[in-house]
Amino acid sequence: MKSIQKMFTLAIVSVMMMVGFQSCSQYPDNNGITLVSKTDRVSKAWKVENYKLNSTDYTSLVSGYTETYTKTGTFSFQWAILGGTGTWKFQNNDAEILITGVTNVSSKTLYILKLEETAFWYYYMDGTDRKEYHLVPQ
Repeated sequence: MKSIQKMFTLAIVSVMMMVGFQSCSQYPDNNGITLVSKTDRVSKAWKVENYKLNSTDYTSLVSGYTETYTKTGTFSFQWAILGGTGTWKFQNNDAEILITGVTNVSSKTLYILKLEETAFWYYYMDGTDRKEYHLVPQ
């Protein structure tokens, strides 16, 4: 009887821990926890899966757009014949990414919505326009 009680208690504690871990994600749209660091998750080449301007879907206008982040803090983007490079770093307790040094852009703050190994979602403000990108690995 005691072994059944111990197993039941262990099961209850396990479920509570799993629910607690899932609700602790820093990013609002993340699905759960991961052991992969934030830097490792963002450091790769990404392509656009979805793009919205003020909640209106304009994905077809940015087909072929890519971004690359490296572990050493370099950033690059490519879209048809347009491209640029700069640097990136986490800020605000890793809730944001600051992009600097890109041609014609003094700096840009990306507000992270989701950062997983297979999805990187963020938005940034361009004046009063909210530009939201959903990226997947290239």
